[in-house]
Amino acid sequence: MVILLVAWLLQFVAGRITRAFRRVMARRTTAPDELRRIDTVGRAIRYFATVVVTLVAGMLVLNELGISIAPILATAGVAGVAIGFGAQSLIKDYFTGFFLLLEDQIRQGDVVEVAGKGGLVEEVTLRYVRLRDIDGHVHYIPNGEIKIVTNRTRGFATPLVEIGVAYRENVDEVLAVMKAVGAAMRADPAWGSRIVEDLEMIGLERLDASSVTLRCRFKVVPAIEQWNVKREFLRRVKAAFDEKGIEIPFPHLTVYAGKLKDGSAPPFPVSLPQQPSSGSSESAPPRR
Repeated sequence: MVILLVAWLLQFVAGRITRAFRRVMARRTTAPDELRRIDTVGRAIRYFATVVVTLVAGMLVLNELGISIAPILATAGVAGVAIGFGAQSLIKDYFTGFFLLLEDQIRQGDVVEVAGKGGLVEEVTLRYVRLRDIDGHVHYIPNGEIKIVTNRTRGFATPLVEIGVAYRENVDEVLAVMKAVGAAMRADPAWGSRIVEDLEMIGLERLDASSVTLRCRFKVVPAIEQWNVKREFLRRVKAAFDEKGIEIPFPHLTVYAGKLKDGSAPPFPVSLPQQPSSGSSESAPPRR
């Protein structure tokens, strides 16, 4: 009777400690995803404490009743080894999931890349992480398969923007146009709240085969808005370039007829289809 009472008290204390932990953590944040993470960790701790207390109390009660627990422990040991070999991946999933939640590596609503899959986190449990990618496909990833977590929406984001212009353009003038577009975008009430710093002009990044590549970046909060900010900036830059007459390179085809041995260029006959005059009664041949 004393053993059962002590076991009940221990479970009661474990429950109180878990609830106190949740209250303390809840006072530090009001984010719903953070509260869900705290609840999940609290349930895992309470479940672990309940299993340990129940097993110890059961063995002590059996010992008090005069039942030898040595055969039971031996059998449990053999069964535990067998189950451990068969369910080691499942145990690994739960341990990894516990630390993912405890260390706050992934939250519901984050955009992450794990185990070669990327997408929006819809659910995080001790067993798996559920992602939905941009095509709407849902991926269930066991936590034991997660080695590296790339969280793209934690805190803030600095989306890089690379823009290619023609070699004929003045780089300083183009950078000034890009900076002006970034300043106007930050002054816009619809976008200014998401851009926390002025556009950072990194400068000339590469001299490519047919273009000069310029690079800049924003600092965006919340980080999940980084893709929307980047799309809007590119739209505005395209309009500004069209207005200023700045050329954005596109593929060209140059036909080279070669040279003769004396260095002169060979004749390059060009034949154009003749269009019938407006007064002609003959109809134009059909195009094929």
